[in-house]
Formats: sequence, structure tokens, C-alpha cells
Amino acid sequence: MLNLTATHINYYHVCHRKLWLFANGIQMEHTSETVAEGKLIGETTYTDRSQQYTEVEVDGIKIDFYDAKNKVVHEVKKSDKVEKAHIAQVKYYIYKLGQQGIAGVTGLIEYPKMRQRETVQLEHGDEEMIQTWETSIRDIVNSEICPPLLRKPICKQCSYFDFCYVEEPV
Repeated sequence: MLNLTATHINYYHVCHRKLWLFANGIQMEHTSETVAEGKLIGETTYTDRSQQYTEVEVDGIKIDFYDAKNKVVHEVKKSDKVEKAHIAQVKYYIYKLGQQGIAGVTGLIEYPKMRQRETVQLEHGDEEMIQTWETSIRDIVNSEICPPLLRKPICKQCSYFDFCYVEEPV
């Protein structure tokens, strides 16, 4: 059985094709300048975080910056182009911490390049929605057929762009 991660949750909200490819061992992130820039921002912004906050691993989910004292999950992102996916990812972190008996957790998505922050918390009905995501993700990744190409504007920044559009006119 697939051990879901926050990456699966994120990709589910961005592109089911990307999710399927990633979960089935086709990983292109190492070739992406966009991914490299995002990692650089994460590593060079808020450099004192590793001293203040802890890295937490729960059910195979790794949270880079968790403020245990204030019960806040911190997530640093490059831009808000797929903010819905970022919010879902942080809600998943909060949900997984709740399953471990840690109540009252909130999240904070930070976009340092944009100088913006987004507060995230679980709302009524989110736990059921997350369970639906988990079921849907398992159905997608266990399918024998890769989901079709959707041709979204976000595709041009995706690490899978060359793979998906290898023979397709753009």
C-alpha cells in the first residue's frame, strides 16, 4: 500500500498526471530549474529556523519546520501560483499531527519573494475531505493508465514539461 506524503497531496491538487508519474517512479524534479530555485529559497531564507524549530516526521511525512511551542507548521514556498495545493499540503500536515494526538496545530505558508504569508488551519469538514483525497490519490496512482495531459498554463513551469510535451506542439 502506498505511503502517502505531502508531495502526493500537493501534486494531486496541481495535476493528476504529475501525481501518477511521480508515484510510479518517474521523477523529473532533479532536472528542473524551478525546483532548484525553490529549494534554494527554502535553504537560504529564514536560516535561523533550524535552531528555533524542529524537523518532525510522522507516518513518513516530513515537516521541515515545526514550532512545537506554538504548534505551528511553517512551510516556505517560492510563489503562490498553486496556493491551493500549498494549503492542501499544510492541512495534510496538520491532519497527520492531529492523528498523533497533537491538537490545536495551525500552519503558516510563507512566500519570501512575495513578502506574503497565508495562515492555514483545519476547518469543519476538512478531515473528511482529506480522507477523500487519500482515496482518490490511491486510485490515481494505482491505475494502469497515466492520466491525460491537461494543457494548463502552469505546465510551462513544471519539472515534467519536457516529458509531457515531448511530441506535442506547445
